[in-house]
Amino acid sequence: MSVSPLHDIWEASASQPFQPSIGKSLQFTIGATLLFIALVLSGLFGLNNSLKNLPVYGIPASLAFGFGAVYMICAVGVYV
Repeated sequence: MSVSPLHDIWEASASQPFQPSIGKSLQFTIGATLLFIALVLSGLFGLNNSLKNLPVYGIPASLAFGFGAVYMICAVGVYV
């Protein structure tokens, strides 16, 4: 009986554990920083509400909030 190619890949990768680019110890700091940046940019966008400010404040604020929320969720141990 032949072993599946997926099993071969699994066995070959056993000697190379996954190393994330951003470690667990930095996730809280990065998440808090991104959420703070999102708060500031959202406030600036709310004060200067016009369509020309959307790429300057709105889009970076939403990206910072999205990534910051995921980092904070992972940092405090809630797995999604």
